[in-house]
Amino acid sequence: MLGVDDFLVRSYIGPNREAVGLYVGYWQSQRTGSTIHSPQNCLPGAGWEPVEQSIVNFIDPRRPTQALTANRYVVQKDLDRMLVLYWYQSHGRIVASEYWSKIYLVTDAVRLDRTDAAIVRLTLPITGPGAEAVARAESQALAFAGVLLPALEQFLPN
Repeated sequence: MLGVDDFLVRSYIGPNREAVGLYVGYWQSQRTGSTIHSPQNCLPGAGWEPVEQSIVNFIDPRRPTQALTANRYVVQKDLDRMLVLYWYQSHGRIVASEYWSKIYLVTDAVRLDRTDAAIVRLTLPITGPGAEAVARAESQALAFAGVLLPALEQFLPN
């Protein structure tokens, strides 16, 4: 339905029973009707209501002198809350902005004759009330991203 050419969906459980959900969707070629779309569109369709939205900056584990940005989204369904971090990745670039992702899509199509790209989404349950629980989930997500990014380089085209 999304037009994705390949995808990975996994759940990881840490030593303290903290869970991280990983989704990577890869489009080999994007064209009308088959392009990456934001989780901000599909999560509400699945019953998750947006609570917070922001950008988070973190150190690129592959290049420690560079910072990366990801979208930070807190959603809620009934009493369950979840933290969602996601970014767009193509040709060695990681961007949070859906608009910049589209701009790079056009420039890469002209310059490289390529329109391939991926979206990477991390989901973590927020256990407990208050801002401390959200901060704990964010810390776990960023630690997971630090391990994930170098591994993804093996699988996503540069």
